[in-house]
Amino acid sequence: MAIEVVPLPVPPSVDTSKFSPDFGREIKGVKPGELTEEQFKEVQQLLYKHGAILFRDTDLSPEQQYALTKAFDPSCETYGHGNNKTGKEVKSVLHPDLKTIPRVPQVQLIGNGVVYNHEGLAEAKLKHPSHTTFHKTRISPEDEKKGYTRFYRWHIDAALYDLNPPKVTTLYGIEAPQGDPQVVRYDDGTGDELPVPLGTTAFVDGKTMFDILPSELKSVAVRTRVRYAPHPYVWMATARSNSLGLGMETEGLEMKPDELPPWDESKIKVLPMLWKNPVTGNLHFQVHPSAIQELLIDPLPESAKREGALYPDGARLTDLKEVRDLVYRMQRPAIAPSLVYPHDWNPKDLVIFHNRGVLHTVVGAFTPDQVRAFHQCNLAASDEPAGPTAEDVKAWA
Repeated sequence: MAIEVVPLPVPPSVDTSKFSPDFGREIKGVKPGELTEEQFKEVQQLLYKHGAILFRDTDLSPEQQYALTKAFDPSCETYGHGNNKTGKEVKSVLHPDLKTIPRVPQVQLIGNGVVYNHEGLAEAKLKHPSHTTFHKTRISPEDEKKGYTRFYRWHIDAALYDLNPPKVTTLYGIEAPQGDPQVVRYDDGTGDELPVPLGTTAFVDGKTMFDILPSELKSVAVRTRVRYAPHPYVWMATARSNSLGLGMETEGLEMKPDELPPWDESKIKVLPMLWKNPVTGNLHFQVHPSAIQELLIDPLPESAKREGALYPDGARLTDLKEVRDLVYRMQRPAIAPSLVYPHDWNPKDLVIFHNRGVLHTVVGAFTPDQVRAFHQCNLAASDEPAGPTAEDVKAWA
């Protein structure tokens, strides 16, 4: 079978003069669970070039999904957060969201409502993550009834402690309830809103996030490493997010170090702010804003101009508000309505996305009787993401 590749349809909210024409492709003509070696190589190249790829109306068993995900990083076999660990760590903000498929622990069942007799699970009570429990403020129930909602939490799929961030995530929609569209309200004083399909997954391109930065912030990004909190999803569980799901409010509510599960300094992740695409060589701004704790900024190289530069002598930023404010300033422009791709899910859609090249978020809310069932798989990678090269630093600093 020949692989046919077509662009993803973008909604009217997208500004085609700014939204990358390279982002997203639909693949036709092949079955993702039965790819030949040559077909997989082609799919792999397409993923890294386009950030997200879609297969429609496909049948995919948990075993096939795990095998497909593993093919992108063959030496890996552990779920991105550790097999069966998220279910046991009840303090984690991830705890209510994931149910492990018993015979394939690398595949998680996520969604909404109650699912019966599903892949070895007699009964699974699923809870669609909602801004109402994670944000500091919430949309009123009255406005929710009118169809208003919010982004939940912009993120990368990654434990960000001990385990390396997965290279790809595969997301397979088994049941996707249809209903009236909703409107994401940013509630940050800008008046920004984004019409979205019910229960969409929204994506932004990390390359675009870097490309649209002004030069002084590009310089910071190319010189910065991000230190994440130990057990970040437990650490953040007692704090609350801002209204965009783009980082936490700084109120001193995070768990103290001695309140966390036992942790080892050597397992804390310190990762580049920019991750280098293994196929295109592009730099992608890849930061999980809710999990950050410190920023480590290298000095400008000797050849760089110092006039107007931020942190020309380098810095270690440890004040949480300063850290969050800077990252927010860098990430907020890229989640403007005109730059977000909200996927309109249909049953049997399979989306594979470059987890080291895009950020994504759950969106919206369901009523308890609306059943949504998805299979998600990502694997802790065999290596850490590659950051900017010395040539990249010279070019952008």
